[in-house]
Amino acid sequence: MPRLSGMSAVLVVLSLAAGAGAQEKKRVAVMDFDYATVRSTLSAEFGTTADIGKGIADLLVDRLVNGGVYSVIERKDLDKIVAEQNFSNSDRADANSAAKIGRILGVDAIVVGSITQFGRDDKNTGVAGTAVGGIASRYGLGGAGRRQSKAVVGISARLVNTSTGEIFGSASAKGESKRSGTTLLGSGGSSNDSAGGGLNMQSSNFGNTIIGEAVAEAVTNLVAQLQEAAAKMPTKVLTVDGLVADATGDTLVLNIGSKAGVKVGDKLSVSRVGREIRDPGTGKVIRRMEDALGQVVITEVDEASAVGKFTGTAPAAVGDRVHN
Repeated sequence: MPRLSGMSAVLVVLSLAAGAGAQEKKRVAVMDFDYATVRSTLSAEFGTTADIGKGIADLLVDRLVNGGVYSVIERKDLDKIVAEQNFSNSDRADANSAAKIGRILGVDAIVVGSITQFGRDDKNTGVAGTAVGGIASRYGLGGAGRRQSKAVVGISARLVNTSTGEIFGSASAKGESKRSGTTLLGSGGSSNDSAGGGLNMQSSNFGNTIIGEAVAEAVTNLVAQLQEAAAKMPTKVLTVDGLVADATGDTLVLNIGSKAGVKVGDKLSVSRVGREIRDPGTGKVIRRMEDALGQVVITEVDEASAVGKFTGTAPAAVGDRVHN
């Protein structure tokens, strides 16, 4: 498989809270939203191609967490994986490309999305501006907003099965500002709200603008649909079984990684195989007697290996068994 690298994308891994407490949590990753549909107007009107898809994804993750259905691991762990891959901006909305990323992460599903509308309710104007470039000192539309208009934002998302690349769920949402104005972004913003090549849609300055109102409503509506779709998410039951490949102090390196279903945060049992019980008739091993040693908590994962911190009653050694 070709190496995938290069998009400062958001891959955010989430765990679906168990309904009755005993249900296994389902895990997904969220990609930066594709904004190709509105990019040309953004550039033509305001001389910038700031990554509004990153801003939407960041806000979506925040709303999902606050909704209580999902939990999110630290973004830096996901960015590290993405940085090692050859993933271009044009791949953001591609289900097959996203599924490859999801398999590396070991997640059940991945969310890919697109921004379909980002601007005024006037059909002749497609996109609002950002607080960068020539309008870095404040939010304003210049000549783009000469009359009272509402802001409208449209976004869509698909849930992709990482095992098959199949799309098993979709959602689309629209947000419209409650207020009208001669500008969509209004006043009160600054260039500090442009973060990491994207627009900081989580800032209070942005949230108080008319376009901010529309973004908030669109994301809230999308989150509600994604939460409902969680029940349709395929359940992937994995048996993790590997060996300790290296043991240095309390740090263990395992011979299995994301391809085997291992993920950061996993707590795996470590045991040492003792006697082997053989069938007296065939000589085949029918049972292995094992002594429990302790537990390893996974801190790093790649496709073929994993690293974790070990705690137990006796030191772990190369060849010890690791399993869930």
